[in-house]
Amino acid sequence: MFDAEKVGETLMDITPGLPETENFQHWPPWRPLVVETARRVLDYTGGTLVMPMTVLVEEYWREISSGLAQHDIPVRHFVLHADQDTLRARIAGDTVIGPDSPFRLVHLEPYAAAARTWLHDEAEVIDTTHLTPSQAAQQIAEAVKN
Repeated sequence: MFDAEKVGETLMDITPGLPETENFQHWPPWRPLVVETARRVLDYTGGTLVMPMTVLVEEYWREISSGLAQHDIPVRHFVLHADQDTLRARIAGDTVIGPDSPFRLVHLEPYAAAARTWLHDEAEVIDTTHLTPSQAAQQIAEAVKN
C-alpha cells in the first residue's frame, strides 16, 4: 500500500515553502515523484502496489499513468463512486476527520465534472452508494482476480 499523499506531504515540508497552492497535486514535482516512488517501491518489494488517490485533473492522471506505463507498471484504475447526496452525508457523518472539512466539500463539484467528462471512461467504476467499505473492497478484490 502506497499513499501518494505522503509525497505531497513531503513537498509541503520543504523550507522555504513551494509556491502557495490549495492542492499539492498542482506542484509539478508531485506527479513524477509519485511515479518514481511507485517504481522504486515495486523494484524493491515486487508484487502488487495499491495506490489509493484521487486525481481529478485529467492532465495529471495522464502524466502519472503514462509514467507508470513507461516503467512497464501495469495499472488497474478503480474509481469508488457515490452520488453527491451520499458523499455529502458521508462527509457530514465522518467521526474521524469531522464534518467540517472544507477540502472535501470543495472537491465535490470537480469530482462530478471529472466523472462526467473523462474519469469514469478511464477507470473501472465501483458504485459505493449502497455499499459498505468492506463490500466495495470485496468487489475490487473480485475484479482483480478475474
